[in-house]
Amino acid sequence: MMRRSLRISKELSQLEREPPPGVSCWMKNESTNQLQAQIIGDEKTPYSDGVFDLEIQVPERYPMEPPKVQFLTPIYHPNIDSVGRICLDLLKMPPSGNWKPSLSIGTLLTSIKLLMSQPNPDDPLMADISTEFLTNRVVFEQKAREHTHKHAVQKTTAVTSPKQVKDQSDSNDSDQSESSSDESDQSGSSSDESHSPADQLAIQEGIPVSQAGKRLSVEDLNAQPHAKKHKAHQQ
Repeated sequence: MMRRSLRISKELSQLEREPPPGVSCWMKNESTNQLQAQIIGDEKTPYSDGVFDLEIQVPERYPMEPPKVQFLTPIYHPNIDSVGRICLDLLKMPPSGNWKPSLSIGTLLTSIKLLMSQPNPDDPLMADISTEFLTNRVVFEQKAREHTHKHAVQKTTAVTSPKQVKDQSDSNDSDQSESSSDESDQSGSSSDESHSPADQLAIQEGIPVSQAGKRLSVEDLNAQPHAKKHKAHQQ
């Protein structure tokens, strides 16, 4: 089990450093036996702009046995059924499949992404969709595109791993801090603007102004301590 964990951790680190185009994968709940992945549909295909979530179950004997991969996002495809199961030779052990211990999670996800763009009607999981793909490609592509728009396009087209979520959160905190600073500056400016031009000139010349913005009368000035000191000095 420790060997499997080390292998998965190494593969995930490699995927983070050099992710294949449109593919992302990370641990689910900090567990190396449960992974989550996302695949972005290729352009010029019915799955363009769609973000498809996948779940990966890593067996204890990995990499001697292939992982179990399933689509969580519904997809209209000849080789993927309504519950997300995938018909792909790399997901099967020999002799019926082509899984090898030298293969990796990244290779598997890249192969699934290729299968999305290039369905295999000779080994279908959905016979009716496969027949439609072979006999009426226009109708197939229209249905696949509508299915993608309904179930996948409403999500963001950026792959959102936990690291990207954290980076976005840090960026939002920084923006909020700058916004608070700007509001503080505007508050100080508003305080100055509350006085009329005449009051502002009086303040510059040292003439006290009441909090309501009204210049104090002569009696008020004489009643203030600094005014009394000034009068005594003149005498």
